Amino acid sequence: MLIYYRFNNFCSFNCESEFSMSAPSGKVKKRFPDNYVETAEGFDLMKSAVIVGENAGGKSNFINSLKYLKSLFVTNSQVKSVRPYVNAASLNDKKNPVQKFELCFRSDNGKVYVYHLHLNESGIVYEELQLLKKRNVVASSLFKAEKQKGRVWFASAKEANGLSERVDKFLAGDSIGLLVSKFALLGDEDALAVVEWMTEKLYPESLASDMADDVIRQDADMHILEEQRYLEIFRMVDYSICGIELDREKPYSKTVIIRKGENGKDFRRELQMDSTGVREFFAWAVHIFRVVYENKVVFADEMDRVLNPILSDRVLAFVNGAEHKGQFIFTTHNVLHLDLKRYMKEQIYFVTKNREQLTSEMYSLSDFPEVRYEITKIYEFYMKGILGGTAFE
Repeated sequence: MLIYYRFNNFCSFNCESEFSMSAPSGKVKKRFPDNYVETAEGFDLMKSAVIVGENAGGKSNFINSLKYLKSLFVTNSQVKSVRPYVNAASLNDKKNPVQKFELCFRSDNGKVYVYHLHLNESGIVYEELQLLKKRNVVASSLFKAEKQKGRVWFASAKEANGLSERVDKFLAGDSIGLLVSKFALLGDEDALAVVEWMTEKLYPESLASDMADDVIRQDADMHILEEQRYLEIFRMVDYSICGIELDREKPYSKTVIIRKGENGKDFRRELQMDSTGVREFFAWAVHIFRVVYENKVVFADEMDRVLNPILSDRVLAFVNGAEHKGQFIFTTHNVLHLDLKRYMKEQIYFVTKNREQLTSEMYSLSDFPEVRYEITKIYEFYMKGILGGTAFE
């Protein structure tokens, strides 16, 4: 499960931004017993969160920063910052600005890792993997590498695995692949756990327009689409749906949706001929399945046109009510999600853009101590610009 994510100098973000899934301490979390999971390491981690903000405020850039970080683990290609992803202001201020990423998460092996990665156009500037045994305890370094004075590297690794003897040859003028990925190839258990979590557990997603023709995506989703539990999730969009006939060649267009009318007669329609909301939720229901039944961490972008207020209530009640160790985070423009009867303040985030400097900022509703749980109309504060995240702030 994700504990926190920090990043800096990515697209519209030019200062350190943090997104946390840690539940608050004290009495507040007792009001929302279904909204978080307790861990043996002392972390109480939230199952869901919502990110609100204006159009072009930076919500998608936040999701894309996670996509980019994950891509470095998936492709194992040359590791360096990509100019279109670097903040424009930092490019003007510095010759070769550094992008920073820091991810803290609990792996399936029960260990908590903190992964650091700093990049510039030349390659990796700093990379470190740390182990965190308990909350509020200083993390211990498993291995790290730091580029100093252009070419000099300092590296350390766990002597027990004999990795330190092989570090130098991996770092000698080589910017292909992450250090943690190379240690994973050598069989290091901690590195393997990190790579597996990044590639198999983390899902920063947006709804691609060409999804119906994405063969790789279809293959990855097929085992879920065949599940009866998936149908139960999909039916949240329309309870008249009683079944599907899955098309294995083109599941996201040719699958037949079966509804039952009042007279008991079946109505059959191809997915591509159904409503936009049904077609899109057919895809997003796969990710909700991943959260609840496969313990994935899903960041869902562009959910507004799918999750209307009634459907969002159903989805969130399902995600929070089920026992699992997955997490569902989604961006939205729907101010009705600003509801302290459903969420803890720590579960509501805002992204806003400074209209003069054109830079984005991320912060939590918990940063506003004057906002109390007795206040029911949080969206009114938001619409007036008091909480930021609006185009006319």
